[in-house]
Amino acid sequence: MLIPATRYRDCEAALAFITGVLGLTEHAVYRNAAGDIVHAQVSLGRGMLMFGPAQGGAFDRLMTDPRAAGGVTTSIYGIVDDVAAHHARAAAAGAEIVVPLAAQDHGGSAYSIRDSEGHVWTFGDYDPWMTED
Repeated sequence: MLIPATRYRDCEAALAFITGVLGLTEHAVYRNAAGDIVHAQVSLGRGMLMFGPAQGGAFDRLMTDPRAAGGVTTSIYGIVDDVAAHHARAAAAGAEIVVPLAAQDHGGSAYSIRDSEGHVWTFGDYDPWMTED
């Protein structure tokens, strides 16, 4: 199993956006004595994303954010049952939709958003794990 990990400058805002706008579930959030997020886990089905703050630690020195890189180097794809409803929810919440909802050549439909720190998220109903009988 692979679990992607990234970092955010504002973990509180990221957690609110990811759970409130994108509809992922808060799996676990670890905080320091001051109450700041030091590690968060969010899930969608059996998939998970972990993130934490950009604090200049050993792991942080290996990473850069999308804006500093001049674009994204990877993105997250979430499988949802009703992509049209998911798109409508994100649009109504003011998400920056960077690729409109459209049918995909490989099957299903999808759309993409960019979050406040430049990470690109794609949601669609195409499930590469499903096989056709």
